[in-house]
Amino acid sequence: MAFVRMFSAGRSCARVARVELAPTSTSRFGSGSGFGAKEKMMATPGQPRAFSSYFVSPKELETALAKNAISKISTAPRTVPLCAAWFLPNDPQKRTGHAVFQEKRIPSARFFDLDAVKDNESPYPHMLPSAERFAQVMGELGVNPEDEIVVYDTAELGIFSAPRVGWTLKVFGHPKVHILNNFKLWVEEGYPTESGAVQEIRPTQYTVPKFDAAKVVDFAEVRDIARDYGKEGAEGVQILDARSAGRWAGTAPEPRPGLPSGHIPGSFSVPIDDMLDPDTKTLLPAEQLRQLFLERGVDPKKPVISSCGTGVTAAVIDAALNEAEHGDPETHRLYDGSWTEWAQRVTEADGLIKKAH
Repeated sequence: MAFVRMFSAGRSCARVARVELAPTSTSRFGSGSGFGAKEKMMATPGQPRAFSSYFVSPKELETALAKNAISKISTAPRTVPLCAAWFLPNDPQKRTGHAVFQEKRIPSARFFDLDAVKDNESPYPHMLPSAERFAQVMGELGVNPEDEIVVYDTAELGIFSAPRVGWTLKVFGHPKVHILNNFKLWVEEGYPTESGAVQEIRPTQYTVPKFDAAKVVDFAEVRDIARDYGKEGAEGVQILDARSAGRWAGTAPEPRPGLPSGHIPGSFSVPIDDMLDPDTKTLLPAEQLRQLFLERGVDPKKPVISSCGTGVTAAVIDAALNEAEHGDPETHRLYDGSWTEWAQRVTEADGLIKKAH
Protein backbone atom coordinates (compact mmCIF):
# COMPACT_ATOMS: atom_id res chain seq x y z
CA MET A 1 0.00 0.00 0.00
CA ALA A 2 1.36 3.44 -0.90
CA PHE A 3 0.20 6.99 -0.38
CA VAL A 4 0.07 10.04 -2.61
CA ARG A 5 0.73 13.43 -1.06
CA MET A 6 -0.35 16.26 -3.34
CA PHE A 7 -0.28 20.03 -2.95
CA SER A 8 -3.12 21.51 -4.96
CA ALA A 9 -3.18 25.11 -6.12
CA GLY A 10 -5.04 27.37 -3.76
CA ARG A 11 -4.99 24.89 -0.88
CA SER A 12 -2.91 25.23 2.22
CA CYS A 13 -2.95 21.60 3.28
CA ALA A 14 -1.78 18.37 1.73
CA ARG A 15 -4.25 15.76 0.55
CA VAL A 16 -3.27 12.18 1.25
CA ALA A 17 -4.85 9.37 -0.73
CA ARG A 18 -4.30 5.63 -0.48
CA VAL A 19 -3.56 3.91 -3.75
CA GLU A 20 -2.57 0.39 -4.76
CA LEU A 21 0.42 1.53 -6.79
CA ALA A 22 4.05 1.52 -5.79
CA PRO A 23 6.85 3.53 -7.35
CA THR A 24 8.72 1.81 -10.12
CA SER A 25 12.32 2.74 -10.70
CA THR A 26 14.83 2.40 -13.46
CA SER A 27 18.52 3.12 -13.56
CA ARG A 28 21.67 2.39 -15.44
CA PHE A 29 22.34 -0.16 -12.66
CA GLY A 30 19.17 -2.15 -13.30
CA SER A 31 15.56 -2.00 -12.14
CA GLY A 32 14.10 -2.34 -8.69
CA SER A 33 12.35 -0.37 -6.00
CA GLY A 34 13.54 2.69 -4.13
CA PHE A 35 16.93 3.94 -5.28
CA GLY A 36 17.87 0.72 -7.08
CA ALA A 37 21.05 -1.37 -7.18
CA LYS A 38 22.04 -0.45 -3.65
CA GLU A 39 25.14 -2.60 -3.74
CA LYS A 40 26.52 -0.30 -6.42
CA MET A 41 25.59 2.91 -4.61
CA MET A 42 26.20 2.22 -0.93
CA ALA A 43 28.30 4.68 1.02
CA THR A 44 28.79 5.31 4.70
CA PRO A 45 25.74 7.26 5.97
CA GLY A 46 26.52 10.52 7.70
CA GLN A 47 29.53 11.44 5.61
CA PRO A 48 29.61 15.16 4.74
CA ARG A 49 28.17 16.17 1.36
CA ALA A 50 30.70 17.92 -0.83
CA PHE A 51 29.02 19.94 -3.55
CA SER A 52 31.39 21.99 -5.68
CA SER A 53 29.06 24.98 -6.12
CA TYR A 54 25.44 26.17 -6.08
CA PHE A 55 24.86 24.19 -9.30
CA VAL A 56 25.68 20.50 -8.87
CA SER A 57 26.18 17.70 -11.38
CA PRO A 58 24.15 14.48 -11.55
CA LYS A 59 27.17 12.55 -10.31
CA GLU A 60 27.54 14.83 -7.27
CA LEU A 61 23.87 14.40 -6.40
CA GLU A 62 24.00 10.62 -6.84
CA THR A 63 26.98 10.44 -4.48
CA ALA A 64 25.24 12.61 -1.88
CA LEU A 65 22.00 10.61 -2.01
CA ALA A 66 23.93 7.38 -1.45
CA LYS A 67 25.15 8.81 1.86
CA ASN A 68 21.65 9.36 3.23
CA ALA A 69 20.73 7.24 6.24
CA ILE A 70 18.66 4.26 5.11
CA SER A 71 16.29 4.31 8.10
CA LYS A 72 13.07 6.26 7.49
CA ILE A 73 12.96 7.37 11.12
CA SER A 74 16.51 8.72 11.19
CA THR A 75 16.80 12.39 12.17
CA ALA A 76 20.26 12.80 10.64
CA PRO A 77 20.54 15.60 8.03
CA ARG A 78 19.90 14.33 4.50
CA THR A 79 20.21 15.40 0.92
CA VAL A 80 16.65 15.88 -0.33
CA PRO A 81 15.84 16.20 -4.05
CA LEU A 82 13.04 18.71 -4.60
CA CYS A 83 11.24 18.78 -7.94
CA ALA A 84 10.22 22.28 -9.04
CA ALA A 85 8.61 21.28 -12.35
CA TRP A 86 6.46 24.05 -13.82
CA PHE A 87 5.26 25.04 -17.30
CA LEU A 88 3.96 28.28 -18.75
CA PRO A 89 0.15 28.58 -18.87
CA ASN A 90 0.20 28.53 -22.69
CA ASP A 91 2.22 25.31 -22.88
CA PRO A 92 1.21 23.75 -26.23
CA GLN A 93 1.24 20.23 -24.75
CA LYS A 94 -0.85 21.28 -21.73
CA ARG A 95 1.75 19.75 -19.40
CA THR A 96 1.64 20.28 -15.65
CA GLY A 97 4.48 20.06 -13.18
CA HIS A 98 2.82 17.48 -10.96
CA ALA A 99 1.95 15.19 -13.88
CA VAL A 100 5.55 15.26 -15.11
CA PHE A 101 6.76 14.62 -11.55
CA GLN A 102 4.62 11.49 -11.36
CA GLU A 103 5.77 10.30 -14.78
CA LYS A 104 9.49 10.45 -13.96
CA ARG A 105 11.39 11.73 -10.95
CA ILE A 106 14.50 11.21 -8.85
CA PRO A 107 13.83 8.54 -6.20
CA SER A 108 12.80 10.03 -2.83
CA ALA A 109 12.08 13.41 -4.46
CA ARG A 110 9.30 15.67 -3.19
CA PHE A 111 7.24 18.06 -5.32
CA PHE A 112 7.26 21.81 -4.66
CA ASP A 113 4.22 23.31 -6.38
CA LEU A 114 4.95 26.88 -7.49
CA ASP A 115 1.28 27.44 -8.27
CA ALA A 116 0.27 26.53 -4.71
CA VAL A 117 3.14 27.79 -2.54
CA LYS A 118 2.51 31.50 -2.98
CA ASP A 119 0.67 34.49 -1.57
CA ASN A 120 -2.93 33.49 -2.22
CA GLU A 121 -4.14 36.99 -1.38
CA SER A 122 -2.17 38.55 -4.25
CA PRO A 123 -3.71 38.96 -7.73
CA TYR A 124 -0.32 38.12 -9.26
CA PRO A 125 0.67 34.49 -9.95
CA HIS A 126 3.83 33.68 -7.99
CA MET A 127 4.32 36.21 -5.22
CA LEU A 128 6.24 34.86 -2.23
CA PRO A 129 4.20 33.13 0.48
CA SER A 130 4.25 34.16 4.11
CA ALA A 131 6.94 32.69 6.34
CA GLU A 132 4.23 30.68 8.12
CA ARG A 133 2.94 29.20 4.86
CA PHE A 134 6.49 28.39 3.74
CA ALA A 135 7.22 26.58 7.02
CA GLN A 136 3.93 24.66 6.76
CA VAL A 137 4.74 23.40 3.28
CA MET A 138 8.31 22.47 4.14
CA GLY A 139 6.99 20.48 7.09
CA GLU A 140 4.41 18.74 4.89
CA LEU A 141 7.20 17.85 2.48
CA GLY A 142 9.10 16.23 5.32
CA VAL A 143 12.02 18.65 5.17
CA ASN A 144 14.14 19.65 8.16
CA PRO A 145 16.05 22.95 8.34
CA GLU A 146 19.28 20.93 8.54
CA ASP A 147 18.62 19.06 5.28
CA GLU A 148 20.60 19.85 2.15
CA ILE A 149 18.13 20.57 -0.65
CA VAL A 150 18.89 20.00 -4.34
CA VAL A 151 16.16 21.52 -6.51
CA TYR A 152 15.66 20.27 -10.04
CA ASP A 153 13.61 20.97 -13.15
CA THR A 154 11.98 18.81 -15.80
CA ALA A 155 14.01 16.82 -18.29
CA GLU A 156 12.15 18.70 -21.03
CA LEU A 157 13.27 22.19 -19.96
CA GLY A 158 16.60 21.51 -18.25
CA ILE A 159 16.86 24.72 -16.22
CA PHE A 160 13.72 26.80 -15.88
CA SER A 161 11.80 27.02 -12.58
CA ALA A 162 14.20 25.28 -10.17
CA PRO A 163 16.25 28.47 -9.56
CA ARG A 164 13.04 30.22 -8.43
CA VAL A 165 12.41 27.55 -5.81
CA GLY A 166 16.07 27.64 -4.80
CA TRP A 167 15.88 31.44 -4.47
CA THR A 168 12.69 31.11 -2.40
CA LEU A 169 14.41 28.72 -0.02
CA LYS A 170 17.27 31.20 0.37
CA VAL A 171 14.88 34.12 0.94
CA PHE A 172 13.44 32.17 3.85
CA GLY A 173 16.88 31.33 5.18
CA HIS A 174 17.23 27.63 4.40
CA PRO A 175 21.01 27.26 4.82
CA LYS A 176 21.88 24.51 2.34
CA VAL A 177 20.38 24.87 -1.14
CA HIS A 178 21.63 23.75 -4.56
CA ILE A 179 20.34 23.36 -8.11
CA LEU A 180 20.81 20.20 -10.17
CA ASN A 181 22.48 20.97 -13.51
CA ASN A 182 20.33 19.17 -14.65
CA PHE A 183 17.60 16.48 -14.65
CA LYS A 184 17.88 16.13 -18.45
CA LEU A 185 21.46 14.90 -17.99
CA TRP A 186 20.41 12.81 -14.98
CA VAL A 187 18.01 10.89 -17.22
CA GLU A 188 20.28 10.71 -20.28
CA GLU A 189 23.24 9.48 -18.23
CA GLY A 190 21.20 6.65 -16.76
CA TYR A 191 20.86 7.68 -13.15
CA PRO A 192 17.90 6.17 -11.25
CA THR A 193 14.35 7.40 -11.77
CA GLU A 194 10.99 6.27 -10.48
CA SER A 195 7.38 6.84 -11.48
CA GLY A 196 3.88 6.34 -10.17
CA ALA A 197 2.48 7.12 -6.76
CA VAL A 198 4.65 8.76 -4.14
CA GLN A 199 5.13 6.88 -0.87
CA GLU A 200 3.96 8.48 2.36
CA ILE A 201 6.07 11.42 3.51
CA ARG A 202 6.82 11.68 7.21
CA PRO A 203 5.95 15.29 8.18
CA THR A 204 8.37 17.44 10.16
CA GLN A 205 8.08 20.50 12.37
CA TYR A 206 9.80 23.17 10.25
CA THR A 207 10.52 26.30 12.28
CA VAL A 208 8.92 29.48 10.92
CA PRO A 209 11.87 31.32 9.36
CA LYS A 210 12.78 34.97 8.97
CA PHE A 211 12.11 36.62 5.63
CA ASP A 212 15.14 38.22 3.94
CA ALA A 213 13.62 41.36 2.43
CA ALA A 214 17.01 42.43 1.08
CA LYS A 215 16.69 39.88 -1.74
CA VAL A 216 13.36 41.23 -3.01
CA VAL A 217 12.24 44.44 -4.70
CA ASP A 218 8.65 45.67 -5.02
CA PHE A 219 6.67 47.54 -7.67
CA ALA A 220 7.06 51.00 -6.14
CA GLU A 221 10.84 50.86 -6.16
CA VAL A 222 11.01 49.53 -9.73
CA ARG A 223 8.59 52.26 -10.83
CA ASP A 224 10.83 54.93 -9.29
CA ILE A 225 13.89 53.45 -11.01
CA ALA A 226 12.07 53.35 -14.35
CA ARG A 227 10.89 56.96 -14.01
CA ASP A 228 14.42 58.09 -13.22
CA TYR A 229 16.00 56.16 -16.09
CA GLY A 230 18.27 58.39 -18.13
CA LYS A 231 18.08 61.28 -15.72
CA GLU A 232 21.22 62.88 -14.38
CA GLY A 233 22.05 61.63 -10.92
CA ALA A 234 20.01 58.42 -11.24
CA GLU A 235 21.39 55.49 -9.23
CA GLY A 236 22.14 53.35 -12.28
CA VAL A 237 20.34 50.22 -11.08
CA GLN A 238 20.26 47.69 -13.92
CA ILE A 239 17.06 45.73 -14.65
CA LEU A 240 17.58 42.43 -16.49
CA ASP A 241 14.65 40.65 -18.15
CA ALA A 242 14.66 36.85 -18.73
CA ARG A 243 11.61 36.78 -21.06
CA SER A 244 12.09 36.05 -24.74
CA ALA A 245 13.52 38.82 -26.92
CA GLY A 246 10.18 39.11 -28.72
CA ARG A 247 8.19 39.61 -25.54
CA TRP A 248 10.74 42.17 -24.30
CA ALA A 249 10.61 44.03 -27.65
CA GLY A 250 6.83 44.00 -27.74
CA THR A 251 6.69 42.04 -30.99
CA ALA A 252 5.58 38.69 -29.48
CA PRO A 253 2.52 38.13 -27.27
CA GLU A 254 2.58 37.36 -23.57
CA PRO A 255 1.41 33.88 -22.51
CA ARG A 256 -1.31 35.43 -20.34
CA PRO A 257 -4.31 36.74 -22.33
CA GLY A 258 -4.86 40.49 -22.23
CA LEU A 259 -1.38 41.33 -21.00
CA PRO A 260 0.61 43.65 -23.30
CA SER A 261 4.22 42.82 -24.09
CA GLY A 262 7.12 45.26 -24.03
CA HIS A 263 9.67 46.14 -21.36
CA ILE A 264 10.46 48.29 -18.35
CA PRO A 265 12.32 51.48 -19.42
CA GLY A 266 16.07 50.95 -19.41
CA SER A 267 15.89 47.19 -18.90
CA PHE A 268 18.26 44.73 -20.61
CA SER A 269 17.04 41.67 -22.50
CA VAL A 270 18.78 38.51 -21.25
CA PRO A 271 16.50 35.64 -22.34
CA ILE A 272 16.78 32.44 -20.35
CA ASP A 273 17.70 30.43 -23.47
CA ASP A 274 20.82 32.57 -23.91
CA MET A 275 22.08 31.39 -20.52
CA LEU A 276 21.67 27.68 -21.32
CA ASP A 277 23.56 25.22 -23.47
CA PRO A 278 21.35 24.70 -26.56
CA ASP A 279 21.78 20.91 -26.49
CA THR A 280 21.96 19.89 -22.85
CA LYS A 281 19.87 22.79 -21.43
CA THR A 282 22.43 23.08 -18.62
CA LEU A 283 23.50 26.46 -17.32
CA LEU A 284 26.48 27.74 -19.27
CA PRO A 285 29.94 27.68 -17.66
CA ALA A 286 30.87 30.71 -15.56
CA GLU A 287 33.20 32.23 -18.15
CA GLN A 288 30.59 32.06 -20.91
CA LEU A 289 27.99 33.60 -18.62
CA ARG A 290 30.38 36.39 -17.70
CA GLN A 291 31.00 37.09 -21.39
CA LEU A 292 27.25 37.09 -22.08
CA PHE A 293 26.58 39.68 -19.39
CA LEU A 294 29.40 41.86 -20.63
CA GLU A 295 28.08 41.67 -24.21
CA ARG A 296 24.64 42.78 -22.97
CA GLY A 297 26.21 45.75 -21.23
CA VAL A 298 25.70 44.57 -17.66
CA ASP A 299 28.13 46.50 -15.46
CA PRO A 300 29.37 44.30 -12.58
CA LYS A 301 29.90 47.41 -10.45
CA LYS A 302 26.23 48.40 -10.48
CA PRO A 303 23.25 46.85 -8.65
CA VAL A 304 20.97 44.45 -10.54
CA ILE A 305 17.25 43.69 -10.38
CA SER A 306 16.19 40.50 -12.17
CA SER A 307 12.76 40.31 -13.78
CA CYS A 308 10.72 38.09 -16.11
CA GLY A 309 7.03 37.19 -16.57
CA THR A 310 6.01 36.23 -13.03
CA GLY A 311 9.30 36.12 -11.10
CA VAL A 312 10.15 32.51 -12.00
CA THR A 313 12.90 32.68 -14.64
CA ALA A 314 14.18 35.95 -13.17
CA ALA A 315 15.83 33.66 -10.63
CA VAL A 316 17.83 32.06 -13.47
CA ILE A 317 19.44 35.47 -14.09
CA ASP A 318 20.09 35.91 -10.39
CA ALA A 319 21.72 32.46 -10.15
CA ALA A 320 23.71 32.96 -13.37
CA LEU A 321 25.12 36.28 -12.17
CA ASN A 322 26.30 34.63 -8.98
CA GLU A 323 27.69 31.59 -10.79
CA ALA A 324 29.63 33.91 -13.13
CA GLU A 325 30.78 36.02 -10.15
CA HIS A 326 29.56 39.02 -12.12
CA GLY A 327 29.02 41.72 -9.54
CA ASP A 328 28.34 41.65 -5.81
CA PRO A 329 25.58 39.16 -4.87
CA GLU A 330 24.55 41.48 -2.03
CA THR A 331 23.44 44.02 -4.67
CA HIS A 332 21.39 41.50 -6.70
CA ARG A 333 17.64 41.44 -6.09
CA LEU A 334 14.56 39.98 -7.77
CA TYR A 335 11.36 41.81 -8.76
CA ASP A 336 8.77 39.39 -7.38
CA GLY A 337 5.76 40.65 -9.36
CA SER A 338 7.78 41.05 -12.57
CA TRP A 339 6.07 41.80 -15.89
CA THR A 340 2.65 40.39 -14.93
CA GLU A 341 2.37 42.94 -12.13
CA TRP A 342 4.12 45.72 -14.05
CA ALA A 343 1.93 45.54 -17.15
CA GLN A 344 -1.25 45.61 -15.04
CA ARG A 345 -0.22 48.65 -13.02
CA VAL A 346 1.33 50.94 -15.66
CA THR A 347 0.56 51.81 -19.26
CA GLU A 348 2.40 52.68 -22.44
CA ALA A 349 0.85 56.13 -22.18
CA ASP A 350 2.64 56.58 -18.85
CA GLY A 351 5.91 56.02 -20.66
CA LEU A 352 6.51 52.98 -18.44
CA ILE A 353 5.98 50.29 -21.07
CA LYS A 354 8.52 50.50 -23.85
CA LYS A 355 8.64 48.65 -27.16
CA ALA A 356 11.58 48.22 -29.51
CA HIS A 357 11.22 50.04 -32.84
